[in-house]
Amino acid sequence: MASDPTPGTTIDPNEAAHFGRMAAEWWDPNGSSAMLHRLNPVRLAYIRDRLDQHWSLDECDIRPLKGRRAADVGCGAGLLAEPLARLGAEVTGLDPAPENIAAAREHALGQGLQIDYRVGSIEALSGPYDLITSLEVVEHVSDVRQYLQGLADALADDGLLILSTPNRTGLSRFMLITAAEGTGQIPRGTHDWDKFLTPEELTAVLRDVGLDPIDCTGLSWGPARGFHLSETKSLNYLLTARRSA
Repeated sequence: MASDPTPGTTIDPNEAAHFGRMAAEWWDPNGSSAMLHRLNPVRLAYIRDRLDQHWSLDECDIRPLKGRRAADVGCGAGLLAEPLARLGAEVTGLDPAPENIAAAREHALGQGLQIDYRVGSIEALSGPYDLITSLEVVEHVSDVRQYLQGLADALADDGLLILSTPNRTGLSRFMLITAAEGTGQIPRGTHDWDKFLTPEELTAVLRDVGLDPIDCTGLSWGPARGFHLSETKSLNYLLTARRSA
């Protein structure tokens, strides 16, 4: 059962504590965050494609985000924030668990990367940001609308918001909770299936906070291909939005 959120934020302290306990293993590809390591290349490919299309970038440019500001909200120990920094962005990483931020700062230092890591959530945003990412986070917050409103408020006029989250289907319940949590591939208690959002539900809230969803792509898994982008959204999906015209 979720506890009351920290006043003035959408942070659920039980959720923050759960993910904070994973901090020491966050960068271990065989540890408790192993599934995120397998997801990351697919998510990064999607993000890069969205950026290239939105700003008509050179797909061969290794630093396409140079001169742009990015925020990764719910950054954990920096699995996405570090690649965004390598793409040239001035990156802010936010996470409600102090343990995760400590691990993120230590790892970035070892990589020679300058990332502004902060403990907190939407209340710690200092926009406008050209890019805001929040992957596998919205299903863990205490108030979805307030959370998305905070992201929308921090987005630049020509900016992009990119989210990913599990769909609320029988497949996601079986794959993520029965199978993955049941066999220890994901720590038990990571997911609450009742808090998963369908693409239609998430799209409706985004429109309600003044954003225009412009793409929704499925993130699927198969024994031969592993995680991959797909037209099928029954397990998980990525969604891109911009400010409404």
